Amino acid sequence: MLTILLIILLVAGSFWVLIPFLGALIWATSIVVATWPVLLWVQKKTGGRRSIAVAIMTLLVLLAFILPFSVAVSALLEAAQRGPDTVRAFLADGLGPPPQWLHAIPIVGARAAARWQELAAGGPDAIVETLRPYARAAATGAISLTGGLGVVLVHVLITLILVGILYSQGEVAAGGVMAFAHRLGRERGEETVVLAGQAVRSVALGVIVTALVQALLAGLGLAVAGVPYAAVLTFIAFVLGIAQLGPLLILAPAVIWLYWSGNAGWGTALLVWSIPVIALDNILRPILIRRGVQLPMLLIIGGVVGGLVAFGVLGLFVGPVILAATWTLTKAWVAEGWPKEA
Repeated sequence: MLTILLIILLVAGSFWVLIPFLGALIWATSIVVATWPVLLWVQKKTGGRRSIAVAIMTLLVLLAFILPFSVAVSALLEAAQRGPDTVRAFLADGLGPPPQWLHAIPIVGARAAARWQELAAGGPDAIVETLRPYARAAATGAISLTGGLGVVLVHVLITLILVGILYSQGEVAAGGVMAFAHRLGRERGEETVVLAGQAVRSVALGVIVTALVQALLAGLGLAVAGVPYAAVLTFIAFVLGIAQLGPLLILAPAVIWLYWSGNAGWGTALLVWSIPVIALDNILRPILIRRGVQLPMLLIIGGVVGGLVAFGVLGLFVGPVILAATWTLTKAWVAEGWPKEA
């Protein structure tokens, strides 16, 4: 009992010491597992020199982290600063009277119409002053969610260092994990580790790539249609795609705004463009996920959404891995107790 207690204390103490690095370690592990085939391909193209391949892959990860984050933060701050002026320019002629359908909405229709009439009577300045606190709060909240710019940069730096280490010592780390899994559960433990790695790769392929493709297509449509702040809206569409909400919440208001501002032609064009973009995830995501792991689709999607809610962005990878491991162990345990003749 004393030996077991000592082991528990050592494990708990180790986790306590590593708490500041757990997030970066999970990110680094997920990135390396998801991009390991790319590293092997780069290594093959560079004549089998691992050091050069590691340097190239680490640089690519650096660009993938720093550039989107810098563009998103600068665009967010610019949008928050110029948002009220943009609204004033959009509504130079005022809101006009509230539409008739607004009055017909049960319970809240009369109150919403009265508020609309009040804003319309105050002119563009009243609308700008109403939206200004929300714009500032949105920008401040979005930045505070990251824990501050300095914290994020430190977190990214630690992640990049761990990514380089794991790229260079990937086989050693994988061998250690497999040996530990074999010690715990023999062949079943090894199978669970392999399936966890496949789940991470499937999420990277299915969720991230699908969200990126949808966001880029949505951003292209927004830019061509002349919607302001297309870069910011593209980044938001990417985040919504990762959260399994899709670009609908971006494209629908954009189409409505185009019709409202008198650009019916561009509004119709963006509407036609938006329909296949929104429906793309129903086709592309299952194809990409199925290429990586043979798990029920509901299990993977539930792991992604539940992990995102429970653990934040890291839960995109942690959630499917937990469910994949639970699924494998439970399935094997049930199969062992099920009669062979059944």
